Amino acid sequence: MISPHFRPRIFQFLFLSLFLFLFLRPLSATAADHLSNPLADPPKWKALEKYQRTITHDEFERLLRGVYAPHGISDDFIRIDQDFARVLMNRDAQTWFTLQFAKDDTSRESPKHNWRTAKSLPRRKRTGILAGLKIALDPGHIGGEWAKMEERWFKLGDAPPVEEGEMTLRVAKLLAVKLRTLGARVSFVRKKNTPVTPFRPDDFKGAAREVLKAAGTENPRENFDARDDPLREQTIRWQSEILFYRGSEIRQRARLVNSRLHPDLVLCLHFNAEAWGDERNPTFIDKNHLHLLVNGSYLESELAFDDERFEMMRRLLSRAYDEEIKIADTVAAVMAKKTQLPPYEYTTDNVKKVGTSGYVYARNLVATRLYQCPVVYFEPYVMNNSDVFARVQAGDYEGTRPINGIERPSIYREYADSVADGLVEYYREARK
Repeated sequence: MISPHFRPRIFQFLFLSLFLFLFLRPLSATAADHLSNPLADPPKWKALEKYQRTITHDEFERLLRGVYAPHGISDDFIRIDQDFARVLMNRDAQTWFTLQFAKDDTSRESPKHNWRTAKSLPRRKRTGILAGLKIALDPGHIGGEWAKMEERWFKLGDAPPVEEGEMTLRVAKLLAVKLRTLGARVSFVRKKNTPVTPFRPDDFKGAAREVLKAAGTENPRENFDARDDPLREQTIRWQSEILFYRGSEIRQRARLVNSRLHPDLVLCLHFNAEAWGDERNPTFIDKNHLHLLVNGSYLESELAFDDERFEMMRRLLSRAYDEEIKIADTVAAVMAKKTQLPPYEYTTDNVKKVGTSGYVYARNLVATRLYQCPVVYFEPYVMNNSDVFARVQAGDYEGTRPINGIERPSIYREYADSVADGLVEYYREARK
């Protein structure tokens, strides 16, 4: 049933019906594919044929062991010989994809993709350091009426609420002006505080039941009592919402990036936070930090899924990492100097610190995995830090203002300026 929030005309209804058939099938409908998510696309292994002999054995090992599977990977999933690698395509059928390695760098063919490295951009003209570069800005989350559902909302007293989706969009709009002035061609993955996906939570109730059933919950509750309900994850409503804003929304953004925008680089803009507890009585902390993410650090449990194993291989073979880590490292260093923020230190085993700046981690996120081009994912500032909160309440402004006794620029402009300055530094050197 289509949500009342989205009432399509007849051609839109037909499109949605087809989409629902293709992407919202019950888990059992694609039993041959072991997928990580009911919304995941079945892997298309033939798409990797274009990467035959585009990578050497040593380069494949470097990227696999050092970036994409640094925690180890079983021979049950990937087997590496001197001349080729075999990758499990389907666990049930035990079918394998064979990737032939290039003998050496001189015989290696160039990988084929729709994005361009800094070196392959058209010769820079006087129009700007970023001339010819296609950048897609992806303001994280949705915001607006969806902010509470996303749990990217908190409020203190009579002060306006902090909404990450609204904040990231504000940064994106400021950043777009700067990047266009520098010559870049800028597009938006999200332009306003509404979902990119045409679907709404009610459209995923059937899939939510399948998820809960697979987890052992045969007769789930329809709703939860409150956000602090300890059993809310076992309800249809909770799972439907997760499938909506973490699943359908991000996957629809990926389709937009890959099928329409075709950028050379995606910048995923976020703000960070520590646990804040009650959204109406949040806990404030002294911590404030910065880090950036690129795709990588897949856990073996994630690589057990056919779709994630395929998507990792597609990303590895595209060589996006070698471009995005250089961009991320350069921008991170500039942001650290401008914001004076220390690096965030993970305490979990699902990441790996990469690069040389000390601020960049590899992590397997849906967006960084599915966007088929270099992606840099930003996590500056802790929203429930008292200074950051005060800067958010101050809004956007020119120049500086006293914030807790210190003259500070608008947090939004500081964010946008530091990203733009970092890109200038990288592309100025890379395009020489």
